[in-house]
Amino acid sequence: MKLNIAVLPGDGIGPEVVEQALNATIAVCEKYNHELNYKHALVGACAIDETGNPYPDSTHELCMQSDAVLFGAIGAPKYDNDPSAKVRPEQGLLAMRKNLGLFANIRPVTTFPSLVHKSPLRANLIEGADFMCIRELTGGLYFGRPQGRSEDGNTAYDTCVYSRYEIERIVRLAFEYAMKRRKKLTIVDKANILATSRLWREVSKEIAKDFPEVETEYLFVDNAAMRMIQWPKSFDVIVTENMFGDILTDEGSVITGSMGLLPSASIGAHTSVFEPIHGSYPQAAGKNIANPLATILSAAMMLEYAFDLKEEAGLIRKAVAASMDIGVVTEDIAGDGMKPSSTTEVGQWIVNYIKKN
Repeated sequence: MKLNIAVLPGDGIGPEVVEQALNATIAVCEKYNHELNYKHALVGACAIDETGNPYPDSTHELCMQSDAVLFGAIGAPKYDNDPSAKVRPEQGLLAMRKNLGLFANIRPVTTFPSLVHKSPLRANLIEGADFMCIRELTGGLYFGRPQGRSEDGNTAYDTCVYSRYEIERIVRLAFEYAMKRRKKLTIVDKANILATSRLWREVSKEIAKDFPEVETEYLFVDNAAMRMIQWPKSFDVIVTENMFGDILTDEGSVITGSMGLLPSASIGAHTSVFEPIHGSYPQAAGKNIANPLATILSAAMMLEYAFDLKEEAGLIRKAVAASMDIGVVTEDIAGDGMKPSSTTEVGQWIVNYIKKN
């Protein structure tokens, strides 16, 4: 098979972890005789520094010409610490989502036996937890208009907007994922307060009639946030709107014991983007200590969901699990008395595993 991917390392630790994920992808493609073509492009703070635009037209063109996008992270302290900055790295991420039609962010939350002790929750609560969060990405409060401040600057306002079409396409996608898993879907909203949430619930109930095999439940977002901590094993697939999803997916990520382990996929109308859920972690940039596993697992998701290469994706996941089992891990998840490995050492171990197995 011929695979064409755009590689967008981004900022901070992005280039370091994306390099390891790309190496694992190259190794798998060589093993299974796939033709892999890839090109790099700028996004985020590095793109602002070079072009003044966090998502340059040339980057967008490359993404549109590619079958999938492997993405690192964006963000830089000099922009975070400057409230007057008119152009920010995060605007590049929003522009990419909008221009590529990335309407659904998919985050699997899976526990690893060797890391249960790292979770802030008791082992008996999280052992075997395995659920998927699907977050709407291109609507809601983050994109609603009007948005702004009053002339005196003392009042600010944002607008949450959702159309029936936006809700239908993501809720239907969530039902389809539930059908492939344990056939349970949790729809999260705030329908007791918000008009947009009432539309979400109304549309979801209509679509649920087309999926009678799926057990469907509706939770207010505050209740869902509590239950994710109290009973994470009760979830299978969760779907929700943009801001609620932003918060709940980060909450779910810490259950596993490390944000450095969780991949994600953003499913789009034109192409799909695969990225780790962690940020750019600028404090670690250039130190060769960042955990590359989430990005490597994102590459596995890319192979499975963008190219339907399940066996190849499975081999990468086996390599990741094996590296954790024998303790070839970075300092963030190394146990007491363990010598942590560097970013490149973890990446090279996984490449060697792929070549040998």
